[in-house]
Amino acid sequence: MTSEIVTGDSGPELAALVAGGTVDVPDFPKPGIVFKDLMPLFSDGPAFRQVVDGILVHYGAGSFDVVAGVEARGFLVAAAIGYATGAGVVPIRKAGKLPRPAFSASYELEYGEATLEVHRDAFEAGQRVLVVDDVLATGGTAGAALDLVEQAGGIVAGFTVLMELAFLDGRKRLNPRPVHALLTV
Repeated sequence: MTSEIVTGDSGPELAALVAGGTVDVPDFPKPGIVFKDLMPLFSDGPAFRQVVDGILVHYGAGSFDVVAGVEARGFLVAAAIGYATGAGVVPIRKAGKLPRPAFSASYELEYGEATLEVHRDAFEAGQRVLVVDDVLATGGTAGAALDLVEQAGGIVAGFTVLMELAFLDGRKRLNPRPVHALLTV
């Protein structure tokens, strides 16, 4: 990433860590889009551990029962959080990927449209769910994921991302639900 001022909801050190592990990829997946590639962060074991630990410090022990990861990079963070806390992990998938009856939610991206799904029996009624994704952009994906958790009987205990693209106003779209972003650009 560029040498911009780094801020985030868990302080400048974690924000800088995420920024340092991000590569900008111009014109992906479409011309005019700058894709934020977090794979260098994920492949750096100590940095990835700090990111997961930072999320856990923010939410505190016992504040959620299960972690839901949004396809695909949200799966990586959700699995690590689930393992670290002993919580279960539920995937929120792109349409057509789940083998059993599922709830669906369609939404608009900054570069198109998509649909997410979650199994109808993914959560026990009233189960507290921490929803995790890699990047918050327009809020379309996040809003659909949070709606799916509630539709399936879960209670959203929190929503966390590694990076928020503030200029796309996704946080505003999710209001009044709280958003936790390690890095805001």
